[in-house]
Amino acid sequence: MDLDAVAEWSRYVVVVATLGYLASWLAFCAEAGIHSRRRRAVTEAAAEPERELVGVAASASAAPADEATASAPSGPGDAELQERADRLGGLGRGLFALTTVALAAGVVMRGLGTERAPWANMYEFSITGTLVASIVFIALARTVVGRVVAVWAVLLIFVTVGLASTFLYVPPGPVQPALQSYWLVIHVGCAVLAFGLFTVGAVVSALQIVSERAAERGRTTGFGASLPESAGLDRLAYRLTAIAFPIWTFGPLILGAIWAEVSWGRYWGWDPKEVWALITWLAYAAYLHARATAGWKGSKASVVALIGYGTVLFSYFGVNILFNGLHSYGGL
Repeated sequence: MDLDAVAEWSRYVVVVATLGYLASWLAFCAEAGIHSRRRRAVTEAAAEPERELVGVAASASAAPADEATASAPSGPGDAELQERADRLGGLGRGLFALTTVALAAGVVMRGLGTERAPWANMYEFSITGTLVASIVFIALARTVVGRVVAVWAVLLIFVTVGLASTFLYVPPGPVQPALQSYWLVIHVGCAVLAFGLFTVGAVVSALQIVSERAAERGRTTGFGASLPESAGLDRLAYRLTAIAFPIWTFGPLILGAIWAEVSWGRYWGWDPKEVWALITWLAYAAYLHARATAGWKGSKASVVALIGYGTVLFSYFGVNILFNGLHSYGGL
């Protein structure tokens, strides 16, 4: 079997996965739209008695009967909408699971075709990191939080895979001598795993801020009202970060320093990638420390977590694209 052909064909599998993520996202959007319609109907139904008390029952009765029946919180129309939303949600989750399998096949094909770990450049890191994020999301998909964050998590995954298969794509080939080491599997593998966890955690943190703001303003309609309670989102974001942080500490920092000493004869050289890996560590350390000692929770902690994720993105995109250094392995 021609291994180069296997590696090249992996790109087409990743493109198929990109389309699958798009289809899954559209299904989740449709599900969210139906739930938004139902929530609006509940609010309108609750306000109906008040309008009748002030003498506007006549104008209220002029509303389309079909719409009122289809949106009523306890009528048969509501049950039909709920069934339709459940069907679309199940379709979205099914497509997402199948697409994740396809992406995993693409990642494996890339690794088999290149005969190395498939995360030696930005393209490979992107598709592998997205695979990790997808697996994390599948674990959350059937929970209340997972169903609500689906639209935004899947959108971010779709955009990442789309960028990888177009702008970031690098033809398969050998890696630089410095990367021809088992350290590539351990060091960068930990970075990929932490990246996927940080990504899902960042989505949850952003939605936590929206949920908290909506609760503070007493909103009963709109996107903020559709989210789970702020405290639940806050706890989930914390747990994801608490798992990712030691992985980032062990992989990019500790093992990275050991690999640097083996390859270049020094543990630390203030290379841009090293510096930004440390900045990311400090940002997330501040997040965890603030929660543990100062009792920071809610939007204050989420803002710090999002700053940390911003450093992750810059370490990934900015350092690889804007700087020249010993870690300039982006492949662009």
